[in-house]
Amino acid sequence: MSKRLMPSTTALQCFEAAARHLSFTRAAQELHLTQSAVSKQVAQLEDMLSHPLFERIRRRLHLTPAGALYLTEVNKILTQIDISSRYILSYGDETEVLRIATQPTFGARWLVPRLKGFGEQFPRIHLDIRNELEPFDLVQAKADVAFFFGQGTWPGATCIELFSEEVLPVCAPQLLEQQRFASAEALIEHRLLQCASRPEAWHEWFLGQGLHSQNSYHGPRFDTFYLCIRAAIAGCGIALIPRYLVAEELAEGKLMVAWDHPVPSNGRHFMAHAEHAAQVPKVRAFVQWIRERVAEGV
Repeated sequence: MSKRLMPSTTALQCFEAAARHLSFTRAAQELHLTQSAVSKQVAQLEDMLSHPLFERIRRRLHLTPAGALYLTEVNKILTQIDISSRYILSYGDETEVLRIATQPTFGARWLVPRLKGFGEQFPRIHLDIRNELEPFDLVQAKADVAFFFGQGTWPGATCIELFSEEVLPVCAPQLLEQQRFASAEALIEHRLLQCASRPEAWHEWFLGQGLHSQNSYHGPRFDTFYLCIRAAIAGCGIALIPRYLVAEELAEGKLMVAWDHPVPSNGRHFMAHAEHAAQVPKVRAFVQWIRERVAEGV
């Protein structure tokens, strides 16, 4: 394996400060070093990179093109170090972090309301909840618990079924004022809002009513159900959304059912964790908490 280019954090800090101030003197004052020390660190960095990072023009310091490019990367590195350090600093010695991965709209609409009281009952478990659009990685321990929609199969994971769902077409009230849909077939020619995570949704909905539409996959595409919901409210078209995700908008009259024919989704919601983590106390506590909320219908 080739030797890695690994400049020291001190060298990166010296370069970043000098680039920000365009002055070795002011960088040295900020870092509580001598000007000579800052200059030496930058020189070693330039030697390692085989590129000059600064040049002097009329006795003033300027970044070279390579220096400007490198500064962008160094800022990312130093910012991440700062974030990671503060992240660890925020926990006590007895605190455990439970990393949870969830899709955005599910997390906001279903999961978060069911976390009320968890912190009081388990004060030493700190929840770290992240939105994920791409498949999560349980086996490599990037998440302790993940929520997903599908068929309940995940290599190396224990999948716990939570609930099924049904989807229905919804739209803004003004859209129905302009055009009343007399049948499901009438929706085919309208603008259908697409959710990227459920590309087959409209096709399956029409098939469920004995219809086949070439238009099932056409229309504006959005990453999340939340964006689809907002687009529907704005009058951009008809969205096919799980009922539980739009219960609030339907109750408030922000959305209306375009054609009242809900269809069960081809999949269910699951909670999953790595097979080897079943007896880890923080995982076991959280799984039990969610199971109780589901059983109680909360």
